[in-house]
Amino acid sequence: MNVLSRISVAITIILLLTTSYGQAQISKNNIAVLDSLLETQSPRPFNGVVLITQDDDVLYQKALGFKNFEQSTALEVDDQFVINSNSKQITAALILLEVEKGTINLQAPINTYLPKLKQDWASTVTVHQLLNHTHGIAELDKPLLFQPGSDFKYGNLSNVLLGQIITTVTKKSYTEVAEALFNKLGMNHSVANAARLAPRLVSGHINESNKFSIAKKIKKNTASVPAAGVITTVHDLAIWNKSLHGGKILRPDSYAKMITSTVLAQHNAFGKEKTGYGYGLRINDLGTTKYIGHTGLGDGYASLNVYFPESRISLIVLENQSNTDMSLSYYFGTEIKDIILKSLNVIK
Repeated sequence: MNVLSRISVAITIILLLTTSYGQAQISKNNIAVLDSLLETQSPRPFNGVVLITQDDDVLYQKALGFKNFEQSTALEVDDQFVINSNSKQITAALILLEVEKGTINLQAPINTYLPKLKQDWASTVTVHQLLNHTHGIAELDKPLLFQPGSDFKYGNLSNVLLGQIITTVTKKSYTEVAEALFNKLGMNHSVANAARLAPRLVSGHINESNKFSIAKKIKKNTASVPAAGVITTVHDLAIWNKSLHGGKILRPDSYAKMITSTVLAQHNAFGKEKTGYGYGLRINDLGTTKYIGHTGLGDGYASLNVYFPESRISLIVLENQSNTDMSLSYYFGTEIKDIILKSLNVIK
């Protein structure tokens, strides 16, 4: 029996989450199921940290593998990872905080805040369209791919521009603005500066046919940090999830904008069908249990951050490997997410 079959059998016998949403627990048997999944070597080995929380309670955490394969240094739960595109939800929240202050209008054309953009489309693309990737911008010096608002095309450039807008209206660097929020929330191991030394940052690796090599260091410039450059830990991301989804960052109307589907897009980690995309977050409400989150991939790192609003459960998976087989990038995170979904659906 393969690993997936064993997990499916285990789920039919015992629930991952027992009693109720109010008092979620993970039994010793289910810890063994999760441990067994993470320790499998097929279709690839796991190398990273997993954290499952409900509110302030840690339901499961595990660090497995190496910080650096050349040195064979064991990973620890509090190690730091580059979260790549999971940075986008942080940027979205910072934009909405400025909307609340009245310094940004979501429906304003982006040249309102970036007057140096002289392209014709700068007067038609809105801040809203940057946030939900319906802007149509391929490259700064090229024509739009489509009429703004008519389609979805995911990429980093939109968040680069959003970071510049934040800098314009606050008269502070993106790093200053983001890290001020981190400090306020108690995210003491998070940085938003690609040039800053993160003391517990683990090495990124490329996994080719289960052989690991140190990823070539790609120096992210300051402009790319709002799209893909935040460095953090699983526990700091749990603080982020609790704060964002618990109403400690944004007003209810602002938060609603962030998690409201304004366009449909498909990502394998969120299912085979197209699901909603809001502001830096994917929203899957197709099944019995709704969940919200995002992925991040690049430079030898992969991240999956998923929040289940009804049960207030967070699943955070950070790995310091990028698999050359892209279909395996989020294998473990997706499997654990599906285990949680099946368990929550049984509770319902």
